[in-house]
Amino acid sequence: INSNYGKGKEKGKILTEFCHANTHKAFHIGHTRNITLGESISRVLEFQGYKVIRTNFQGDVGMHIAKTLWGLKHLKELGLETPKENKGNWLGIVYAKAANAGKDESIAEEINLINQKLYAGDKELTKLWKETRQWSIDYFEKVVYPDFGVKFDRFYFESEVEKKGSKIAKALLEKGIAKRSQGAIIMDLRKYNLDIYLILKSDNTPLYSTKDLYLAELQNKEYKPDRILHIVASEQNFYFQQLIKTLEITKPEIGNKEEHVSYELVITPTGKMASREGIVALYEDTIKKITKVAKKNLLSRNNKIPKKELEKKAKTIALAAIKYSMISQGPNKTITFNEKEAISFEGNTGPYLQYSYARASSILKKAKGKKPLEIPTNLTKEELQLLSQISKFPVTVEQASKLMNPALIANYSHQLAQYFNEFYHANPVIGSKEESFRLKLIDAFRTTLKNALYLLGIEVMEEM
Repeated sequence: INSNYGKGKEKGKILTEFCHANTHKAFHIGHTRNITLGESISRVLEFQGYKVIRTNFQGDVGMHIAKTLWGLKHLKELGLETPKENKGNWLGIVYAKAANAGKDESIAEEINLINQKLYAGDKELTKLWKETRQWSIDYFEKVVYPDFGVKFDRFYFESEVEKKGSKIAKALLEKGIAKRSQGAIIMDLRKYNLDIYLILKSDNTPLYSTKDLYLAELQNKEYKPDRILHIVASEQNFYFQQLIKTLEITKPEIGNKEEHVSYELVITPTGKMASREGIVALYEDTIKKITKVAKKNLLSRNNKIPKKELEKKAKTIALAAIKYSMISQGPNKTITFNEKEAISFEGNTGPYLQYSYARASSILKKAKGKKPLEIPTNLTKEELQLLSQISKFPVTVEQASKLMNPALIANYSHQLAQYFNEFYHANPVIGSKEESFRLKLIDAFRTTLKNALYLLGIEVMEEM
């Protein structure tokens, strides 16, 4: 089996939009489901032959910014001080504390005022906003995107689409497509059972809908894709039905390309996360904890492993643990993220798959010369199982691509690794009469598993 095994010949250009981490907020474990799913879907589509454009639409304006800016102006009262490094991650703490303080009515008014001033272009606030926005962007660029193996082709920000979005809303009103209701501009979608869709507030403040109206035009103009996939949590299902229907009415040539790829939320064993309450499992804390467990495990196998290699391997295993737990369940299932289960080297986990790959590599390494390939006349039950599973790789990837569901590849990979381990325990390889065939079979297993894990965004290691 060569490394191209299973590659499709599809044609066309697909724009994927995912991650959506807002500036001035914490990057938490819930975000990792979105970025893992988005990158995996992008890789699966590419493997099928499509040209994929990866984009990220980030919230860098709005009330959450006003709250964080208020917090930055009242650090002493909040008991905080600016750190020397990792400022982007720290902004999430400022936001949570300020959101909490904003429950007080007079503080809520101050935050509202900051929001209005920022929209009006207040010089001092704009300077603080730009500086701190960069802290967030730097943090994502330095820590988050490399960890998830993502290279975005284009970053869209709410601040670049809100003004033109407002113009579109007003133009739709002038054309009689949209209506006025209590001073606001709305799309009446009741005949489609989609209620009233608010596209501009009565005080002219833009909403998500306002921004999305122009974003659709911009994405279409810049890349002319055949399809536009918005990978966004299921909380926004109804919103996307309204948005897509509005685009079908107002710009059918764009509306017909738009799709919402929905997925359920991630909760911790203690319940739902909420950034504004500060109840979040921060990505940074989680990856550190899991890396620590991975290090212990590696040292228990080999206590002479050099420090640098130990760090690198432990981080690779920790990332596999997180990514696999975010992708091994279908998008329509809520995930309860359990760190202990995710990092286990046994069971349906990322580290188990990495370990299976490393085991196959070590067998091939031990094999001495190349013997001519002899195919046995009778295959064992385990050989047949493994061969059959390898042959299902192309059809599994095709299904995952059609259903936008990489969990199919994750579960396929787990089954593949199980069949390999059963084969290995029941069939001697080196020194056996069937050695040449069995080594070929192990090599085919390795190539297939490596491809499958690549599609999930997971790195393999030759030894663990």
